[in-house]
Amino acid sequence: MADTPEQSFASIAQRFNELPNTRKFAVLVSLAAAVALVVGLFLWARTPDYRVLFSNLSERDGGAVVTALQQMNVPYKMAEGSGAILVPSEQVYDLRFRLASQGLPRGGAIGFELMDNAKIGMTQFQEQVTYQRALEGELARTIQALSPVESARVHLAIPKPSVFIRDKQEPSASVFVNLYSGRALDVSQVNSIVHLVSSSVPELTPEHVTVVDQAGRLLTGKNDTGSLHGLNASQLDYLQEVESYYAKRVESIVSPIVGDGNVRAEVRADLDFSESESTSETYKPNPGAEQQTVRSHQSVLDINGGGNQATGIPGALSNQPPGPATAPLTAQAGATGTTAAASQTGTGSRREENTINYEVDRTIRHTKESLGRIKRLSVAVVVNYRQQPGQAAKPLAPDEMQQVTNLVREAMGFNQERGDTVNVVNTAFTETKVEPADIPLWKDPSNVAFAKETLKNLLVIGLAFYLVFGVLRPLLKDWLKAKPVEIEKNTEDLLAAFDAKLAKKELTGYDAHLSSVRDFAKQNPKAAADIIKEWMSKE
Repeated sequence: MADTPEQSFASIAQRFNELPNTRKFAVLVSLAAAVALVVGLFLWARTPDYRVLFSNLSERDGGAVVTALQQMNVPYKMAEGSGAILVPSEQVYDLRFRLASQGLPRGGAIGFELMDNAKIGMTQFQEQVTYQRALEGELARTIQALSPVESARVHLAIPKPSVFIRDKQEPSASVFVNLYSGRALDVSQVNSIVHLVSSSVPELTPEHVTVVDQAGRLLTGKNDTGSLHGLNASQLDYLQEVESYYAKRVESIVSPIVGDGNVRAEVRADLDFSESESTSETYKPNPGAEQQTVRSHQSVLDINGGGNQATGIPGALSNQPPGPATAPLTAQAGATGTTAAASQTGTGSRREENTINYEVDRTIRHTKESLGRIKRLSVAVVVNYRQQPGQAAKPLAPDEMQQVTNLVREAMGFNQERGDTVNVVNTAFTETKVEPADIPLWKDPSNVAFAKETLKNLLVIGLAFYLVFGVLRPLLKDWLKAKPVEIEKNTEDLLAAFDAKLAKKELTGYDAHLSSVRDFAKQNPKAAADIIKEWMSKE
């Protein structure tokens, strides 16, 4: 009969108690080491994979982030050397969103919160310096909001105001941006930073703002040099936009005839970005006097001599006013008319002048040419052969090609005077099948993560299996085999003694044998039990 678990445990405990003390200590140490190793492997398998949550944080932001993680009961570790905060990989993005909702990290720059702790007795210079630091910090925070920018610093050079105009200096600013790996700022983003800073500081012009990246490249210098035929970035973008616009117009007008995907159009535009202004002033011949407009009219009357002067004794009777004067109201036709007449009356004279000014016809024309006007367009169009189900592709008929050419001319606004050209070609397209690139299994992120987790679990299971069946089981087996060997040896000795005892006695009958066995069992009960157990196992 098989032993029960209680009997087996009691037997193992009895055999363990019969071992020497040194062997007992070795057994206990081995069991403790095995258990500790299994527990350590289990904990290692259950330990999450940590990834970087934030790096290069200031002490203030790092403390705020750690406090928030402790409040959320999230395990974290600090990377030695880099100061990065590590959290379980499956919680990285969730924690970033949750911390961002709390405004963390705020960034190394300190903004207008510097003004919250203003000290009493602060001098005007200290107030100005504090305000400048706060403004620099706020600008840096705003610039860091751009997706390619990891961190930023702003330095403002604001001169001290002066009452003398000749000593007046203009402010300037320098911006340092630290970009993420593999990211870059385009020209529009650089211009945005420049105008953001210049608009935040009084009397700061965009020309006095400098932007530099972490590699020491001057980003604001890109605005001064062109990348194609002396064109700057904005002009180049406008050129590409014009060419794309006309290409889409051509494709959209031809596609209904030949089918989608059966037409390709490319446009080359020659644009004139030169700025020109002209002013012209034209004078027309003067018309007749009756068609002219009077601008001014002046009349002068001068009378000299004694013929009509007052004579006699001064008094009321001799002080009489002169008689009424007569003068013509108009003069001869002309741009300016002047008439002088003098008459002698006795010893006096009379002179009269009339001046009439007329408006002169004049035309002033001011012309300013627009930037980016089209000087010439060159359009190339490729049309695929007509595809018919079950048949080979065929070229388009000449009348169809002429129809396509006319549509292209109308769509592009063909102008022969400015030298536009159109070239329409009908040919069979070469189909190039691009098969999707198969990502190797060992490069697929999901497969890599699954393989790492599987290998970790297999390693733990394998080590645990080896400890149980390769170390503990043979050791326990040796312990269990040590006692049976000893018992078997003692049993053989007892059987030999029993046989010898039976041989000395003269036994007569069954009773004599039974009495001898009883005496032996009473004297050696344990040996008798082992003998019976051995007999039963053999049967």
